[in-house]
Order: sequence, then C-alpha cells, then structure tokens
Amino acid sequence: MEAESEYFEGCGLEGPLRCIFLCEFHPTAGPKITCQVPANYISKEIFDAVSVYIIPKAQFQRSILTVTLLGSKILGFPIRIDNTKYPRNFFYFNLCFVCDAWARSVQYEPVVKKLSDHLITMEVEKDFLSKPQNENAALAAMLKQVMEDLNTYRMCTLTEGTTTIHLKVVKISKEPGPVQDHQVPIFIEDQHMFRTEQWDLTTYQVLPYIDGFNHVARIAAQADVENNLVKSCVQNLVYYGVVSLIPIFQYSNVYAATPKLRMLAEDKELQQRCIKYVSKSVRQPPALRDVFRMYSSMTYGTTIRDLCIRLNPHPLRIDERKLVQFGMLEGLIRRIYKYPVLLSGDTVANAKDPLHRCFTGLQSVDEICCAHGMSNQQLEDQVERDPNVVLIWK
Repeated sequence: MEAESEYFEGCGLEGPLRCIFLCEFHPTAGPKITCQVPANYISKEIFDAVSVYIIPKAQFQRSILTVTLLGSKILGFPIRIDNTKYPRNFFYFNLCFVCDAWARSVQYEPVVKKLSDHLITMEVEKDFLSKPQNENAALAAMLKQVMEDLNTYRMCTLTEGTTTIHLKVVKISKEPGPVQDHQVPIFIEDQHMFRTEQWDLTTYQVLPYIDGFNHVARIAAQADVENNLVKSCVQNLVYYGVVSLIPIFQYSNVYAATPKLRMLAEDKELQQRCIKYVSKSVRQPPALRDVFRMYSSMTYGTTIRDLCIRLNPHPLRIDERKLVQFGMLEGLIRRIYKYPVLLSGDTVANAKDPLHRCFTGLQSVDEICCAHGMSNQQLEDQVERDPNVVLIWK
C-alpha cells in the first residue's frame, strides 16, 4: 500500500513508455490514429476526447504539448507540412509518447522532437506518412523498436537507407550550482560515446583538457577559452550527467573516510569497479585489502603525502591519484578543506593586504590560490609567517 502511494502525479518519478502512436488530421475523417504500438492501447473513445488538444490549431504546431487523462499522460509535438500536393494543401500529424499519468515526461521531450523531425524528412523525401505502404508495417516496426530500446537501454539508433538517427533519453536534473575556478571536472560517462557533432564549439575546444586533474581556471588557460564560457560549458556537462566536479588533487590534501566506505567491503560490483579504476596495471590489479586499508587510513591530519610515505602504494599496484578520484566520485571519502581566518583587530574588509581580505573563513585555500595565481605551498608559507592568521580545517 505504501509503495502504491508513492506514485502520484507530480511525484517526480520516471516510468516506462506505455505506447507510441502517430495521429493525423485526415481531410475527410478528421483527427485519427493511423499507427500505434502496442495496438489499441489508446482507445478511439479516449482519443476522440483529447484529439482537439493533440491535433490543435496551427499556432500550436512545433510546440511540446502534454495531456493527462484517465491514468495516461500523452506527450506530443504537432507538425504541419504545407504543400499543394496534399488535400487542403497541408499535412498535419503528431507523434505521441504515452506514459503513466504519475510519471515524469520531460525527459522524453527532446526525443519526441527529434523523432518528429526525422519523420518530416522521411515524409518530404518519400511520402512515408501520407502514403504508407503495407498498412503502416514499416512505421509500426520503427515505433516498436523505439519504444523497446528506450525502455530497455534509454537510447535507440534508427537507420533508414543512408540516414541514421540516434535517440537518447537524458536524465533531467535540477539546475546545478555555479561552477568555480578551483573545481575539477571529471567524466562520469565515457566521452567517446558522444559524437563530436553533438557538442558546440566551446565544448569541443574544452573537452581535451578535462582529465580529472585540471581545474576550471587551468582548462580555460590551456584551451584558450574565456573563463566564463568554460564555466558555462562545464555546468552544462554537469547538468546532463556527463561530468562531475571534484576538488583539486594535491599531495598536501587531507581526506577523511565516510560511513559509505563500509559498502566497499560488502558490494562486489563496487569492489570490481574500484579495483579496475585505481589499478596501475590492467594485468596486475591491486588487492582489495590494500585499497581498503588506504581509504580507511585517510583521516584528519594525514595528508596524501604522509599516506604514500607510510603505505607506499606503488608496489601495491595502486594509483593514489585515481584512488582519490574514485573515492570522491563514489562518496567513500570527503575532502577536508583549509580556511584562513584573519584574527587582527582590523576588519577583513579594511585589511591593507589584499590577500587578507580573502581570510574570512568562507574561502578555502584552493579558492584563494586560484583567484591569486598562487601555489598551495606559497599561500601556506605566508599564512604560517603571519601571527594574525590561523588555518581552520573543516
């Protein structure tokens, strides 16, 4: 009973596609469904009740329309092709995706639009929709493949002659926060899965410099792209789940294990992914116990340099930089940041030294170093010589 109560309109959960259908405005019969898979999922009665919204007036063409009725949510993108070869001089159709009324449908909107544009091309080239052959068999086969592939793999590839179209359901997330200069983008999906024509020019320039170690300011300098454009590009990649953001890696960094580390001792799939990721050699993977010991040894006051001197990861076949990356991505460890705080009587805003104005306890050493073009060691040496400044770890 509790499980059922989770599924209500607006609950934010995603559900499978239940049906895909194509409808058109017939010159004599009016609005009608010409093809749907599975057959008869949308009854004539239901379609007649909503047809005025699914085949709307011309001003709504090429607009995403969603109609919820009797437990189903219908998502469409009405298209009108004007040409004197058609009766009434136009051909009006709408490709519709159907899911449960409670399910989110926003993730299907780009797919519906892209597939509709593909059908326009096929219609213009060979009257694929207006003069269907073999009782819509080809269209039905296409829609069946799309529904099955999207439900199973969240992606689908259609090939018609020399034309290939790639459809992908992208997870729609909340708008990510602003990207900072000191943050490091790292791929969480294989970048080679995406074709170069999917990227804009800025992204295409930035991609080669995203390696999980370069921070945003360094990427902007190396790619010779304006800093704010790189931030917007990275924010876009975060939004679509292509990259994640982690802190700058330095051997002076301090990390601490989180309660989630216990999952590494229990989850076989996580163990396999971890060992593969942190291994220095594919042929000679490290032992799980050594990986686990390095993670569990991360604590307050222990830098990565200290850890490497004590445990010597190289003979253990562990790449310590990759170890930190994987731990941050999976939440097995967290970064302990250092924040300089000015203790003198003057307020930070009135401080004579421009650097002191950053010592509010709100900006980490990483942020300050990026903003002032300093190394971590340079800043810490300066802080150590100044009796009016202390470092807070948190």
